Amino acid sequence: MKLFATSYRKIFADEVAEAMRTTFVPGIVTGHDIEHLPEPVQKYLRYTGAIGKEKIHSVRLEFTGDFKTAPDRKCLKFSSLQYNFYDDPRRFFYMKMPMMGVPLDGLHVYKNERATMNIRIANLFEFVDARGEKMDQGETVTVFNDLCLMAPAALIDADIQWQTIDSLTVKATYTNGRNTISAKLYFNEDGELINFISTDRFLSSNGKTYQSYPWSTPAKNYIEFNGRKVPSYGEAIWHMPEGDYIYGKFNLKSIEYNGGSFTTGIKL
Repeated sequence: MKLFATSYRKIFADEVAEAMRTTFVPGIVTGHDIEHLPEPVQKYLRYTGAIGKEKIHSVRLEFTGDFKTAPDRKCLKFSSLQYNFYDDPRRFFYMKMPMMGVPLDGLHVYKNERATMNIRIANLFEFVDARGEKMDQGETVTVFNDLCLMAPAALIDADIQWQTIDSLTVKATYTNGRNTISAKLYFNEDGELINFISTDRFLSSNGKTYQSYPWSTPAKNYIEFNGRKVPSYGEAIWHMPEGDYIYGKFNLKSIEYNGGSFTTGIKL
């Protein structure tokens, strides 16, 4: 069994520290900034409190919840910490959960238009090492999903082509470099984004084989954090022919924007 000198925690902290050295130009979101967006998206940005507040360049998120590693497995309790950066799209996600009494660590890294997903048991045995074009595309969907749900004010600057389907539904085509993905966004009458569905993400349990199913992230229970409204609960679902596989249930523990009291210390 291979021993690893560097833990996922250390890799995660180093990646975040490097990304935080990037400077950004401050600014305030105005009504003029959202005029090019479809009406449901404009309403969403108004509802979430984007107007009159700082433009979003980065976000720090903590979640707790339940996670299933396979449709026939039991849910495991997890905690996670992630940092997303939007001027040069990057996403760093670290998750920890016990499996049969042994700690399991997961690390997602998305930068320079490329993505990796790695999972170790007890920081000793690495049983998932996913990378390649399908991983890059799939994680681009995740980056865009985070942007829509957790940092909607950043939608004004992202490279997005919009198509209005009806008064509560839009299609978005998002491009980051060589990766282009699309998703449908569903809103309610209040202006909340309540679901996100894409067919451009891939299910992989081992990082070697990939399967294509519709992927959705229904969200609800919007609450206010420092004047911005975000959903405090969401799910991640693969819609498979044999039935829905709800593999993640996420409870938002904390959220911070644009540095502030950002820290790379990991207490999970």
